[in-house]
Amino acid sequence: MLDPKFDIDFLKEAFEFLKGLNEKTREKIIYNIDKARYINDPKLFKKLTDDIWEFRTKYAGLQYRLLAFWDKSKPTRTLVIATHGIVKKTDKVPEKEINKDLEIKKQYLAIVKIEKK
Repeated sequence: MLDPKFDIDFLKEAFEFLKGLNEKTREKIIYNIDKARYINDPKLFKKLTDDIWEFRTKYAGLQYRLLAFWDKSKPTRTLVIATHGIVKKTDKVPEKEINKDLEIKKQYLAIVKIEKK
């Protein structure tokens, strides 16, 4: 069995997004996220900017995205933090969603820094 390339944590907004979806959609997204942990496939997990990535799932004609960033603060654990989700009808992720993710990342890393002290 392959080792996963990273672990994933879901922040509250990402968890709530998944919880609000119907069961089959949620299962498909979770399946794709788990698959992305083991294989490098940009159809499942794609870099949007230097700091922001997206978990990608197309299901029932809609495109579901969970925006995320890497937490490299722990030397023994590679961690991806899923911040929030969106449903989109076009290929491009709106700039406001990327900016929201960057702000969440900044807040998250500030807390991690405080906890390390």
